[in-house]
Amino acid sequence: MDAKAEDKADENSTPKTSAPCQECHAGKLHLSYITYFTWLNEELITVPNFPAWVCDVCGRREFDYDAVSWLNALLSPAAGRSPAQTAHRKITPPEAEISNPEEISPLS
Repeated sequence: MDAKAEDKADENSTPKTSAPCQECHAGKLHLSYITYFTWLNEELITVPNFPAWVCDVCGRREFDYDAVSWLNALLSPAAGRSPAQTAHRKITPPEAEISNPEEISPLS
């Protein structure tokens, strides 16, 4: 295997660890583990070691979509209830999902 093929194999096998920042366009987003804050009714909830992509120049934070979904499921008022008890809840279609996790409003 020549050097070019070896480099290409390394690029394909290594997961992407950074992305360009959409805010400042100068920095790169790197995976970090931060403390996530959100409100649940009138109670402040803090989650340590929460995955987020943080810009090394401007500090912009983009939260991991799967982690936010998991946290919302845990903090949902319906968590731990049987499906029959949650049948009255309104189901939102996938196209109504929030595209920017920073815009997520506190759970009520």
